[in-house]
Amino acid sequence: MELPVIAAALPAFGWALHSSLLARRLSTARRDPLTGLHTRAGWTTRAERIATRSPHALALLVDLDDFKAISDTHGHAAGDAVLTATAGRLAAWSTRHGIAARLGGDEFAAIITDPAHTPGTNALHEALHHPVNHRGRLIPVAASVGICHLADLPARTLTDALSAADTAMYAVKGRGRRNNTPRP
Repeated sequence: MELPVIAAALPAFGWALHSSLLARRLSTARRDPLTGLHTRAGWTTRAERIATRSPHALALLVDLDDFKAISDTHGHAAGDAVLTATAGRLAAWSTRHGIAARLGGDEFAAIITDPAHTPGTNALHEALHHPVNHRGRLIPVAASVGICHLADLPARTLTDALSAADTAMYAVKGRGRRNNTPRP
């Protein structure tokens, strides 16, 4: 190859490498480093698209019950194990027909294109209440889940769906911890 061709190709190669590294950093910034789920920023755009395009979409919020007690009693590594297990369970339940996120702390969210593509909310409840094995110890886990069918809203917006799911989640919490099956 001639020197002028190589000299002309170097800047293009540099920009391609720079673009690739930038794309990787952006993708990493949109993923929670502990759970691997999307962060709020990485989730919102995709969730809004699902909310507007999927007439049967289901939005939900998940909040772990007594999470601080888990970390205080069993240590922060156990708390991390519970967060990671919860993320995995929510992602598995969401399957290929939705997207899950860790919004922060012990709060998670998901939006599903159609609830018929999931194992059902009772299966999610069961999964989220299954103990987590951490270093040979079973740690009891419970979560409150708030659900919103976007078709029930006057306007199918993600903001309204999350607000309705939040209200439903706190109603579940009000019925008592560890006895909080979500209402479909």
